[in-house]
Amino acid sequence: MAEFKYEIKKEFGKLSDKNGYSKEFNLISYNGKTAGYDIRNWYTDEETGEKKLMKGISLNKEEAEKLRDLLNEVLKS
Repeated sequence: MAEFKYEIKKEFGKLSDKNGYSKEFNLISYNGKTAGYDIRNWYTDEETGEKKLMKGISLNKEEAEKLRDLLNEVLKS
């Protein structure tokens, strides 16, 4: 099985943080591919400080723009 690699290119910020788990919005490249926008849960091991990725969603630029537009529409009221 091929090794799974990721590289956080830019950290935009944490959406929530609780009990070692955080939900973050980042720009991430998976397996050397073009980086995409990523909303994902992360677990940080208290002893080692190592971050482990959990479930989440990755979006390309067009999908992120569509999500922005939808959120703007939904949150108007």
